[in-house]
Amino acid sequence: MMVLGRLVRKPPSPPGSCRAFWGWLNAVFNKVDYERIQAVGPDRAASEWLLRCGALVRFQGSPKWQQDYNGLPTGPLGKYKIEAINATDSCIMYRGFDYLDGLEHVRDIKLEKCMYIQDECLQRLSETNNLQKSLLQLKIISCGNVTDKGILALHKLMNLKYLYLSDLPGIREKETTFHALQQALPELELELDLD
Repeated sequence: MMVLGRLVRKPPSPPGSCRAFWGWLNAVFNKVDYERIQAVGPDRAASEWLLRCGALVRFQGSPKWQQDYNGLPTGPLGKYKIEAINATDSCIMYRGFDYLDGLEHVRDIKLEKCMYIQDECLQRLSETNNLQKSLLQLKIISCGNVTDKGILALHKLMNLKYLYLSDLPGIREKETTFHALQQALPELELELDLD
């Protein structure tokens, strides 16, 4: 009987294998499907990506946050335009940011507790032409891989009116960084909770 127990017992997992699996799966969720963008339009494709990764979207003219992938509204191509993104606790990463390229109506983005958000993501966000025109409000909270370099990259978001930064331990040169950002964006209201 003891021999059978040893044969049936699951072998121990190598250290970190579970974390590696989730990292791989998150990378798969972030893979950009350019054919899908062409087929359903940028807003629908981006909605699918964001919801697949655990984020929420709000469409123009709707007060309700969309969180159910299977409940995404259907209709004619281009009918639903993303106005706001709440990526709290989501697995969005740089690899998927090409989905943002075609979004023309995003006014508000919240990045909170996003473990894959890093400086390159903020740089990519700020280099997205449509977001440079439409994005008015950005909140970055508890994203541990964001440093001064990422915050400084936001200077390209010329229409940004409000920036909230909280719990970002990677920001080391606070005074210099925020002064440079305020110089580049004089209309920006900067709210900080970084202590």
